[in-house]
Amino acid sequence: METPGLKPIDELVRRAIIGDGTAFTALWDTHIGSLRSYLKSKMKNLDDFYIDDICSRSFEKAFRQIGSFDPSRSQFSTWLHRIAHNTALDTIDAETRAKSRLVSLDKDSAVTGQMIDHIGDEADTPLEQIVKEEDEQTLEKCIEGLPELYRTIARMRLLDGLQYKEIAEETGIELNTVRTRIRRAKVLIDKIQSGED
Repeated sequence: METPGLKPIDELVRRAIIGDGTAFTALWDTHIGSLRSYLKSKMKNLDDFYIDDICSRSFEKAFRQIGSFDPSRSQFSTWLHRIAHNTALDTIDAETRAKSRLVSLDKDSAVTGQMIDHIGDEADTPLEQIVKEEDEQTLEKCIEGLPELYRTIARMRLLDGLQYKEIAEETGIELNTVRTRIRRAKVLIDKIQSGED
């Protein structure tokens, strides 16, 4: 039920602050387009992969920090843009540091290619084992509460048990992006289940 006098976005923020995952998903749906546009205009050197990754990280941070958001000090979109701007700077900094430590691999090595293809397909993590032991309906509800970007991939991995490479092939999404989104989806599900803001 809406609080009288609040705009729809304010109402979604109010509900998200008190732990309503579907409200946060609605905030994602409402703001993802403008956040992408904002990042593209500010960070012209970043490609779509990085823009999507930074959007995901920014919403993840906003989800974790929503309890500290003060609607009287700024609009939600302004607060989200500030998080995204800082996340983009952190990402660029991390990429710069990582590139300085790159080691050249033998491009002709079939073994190296096979090893890289299977990185990340290790046995289930403890979180995955706990999730599998949870009631499937509870897990399904948690997945439905995730931002749209994570829902399908989380369902394929956590409910259907597909490997990262299978998900990448079926969805047409790059393998590294699949790994990143699954990792972030697990963090969000863990927080939803533990009742953290």
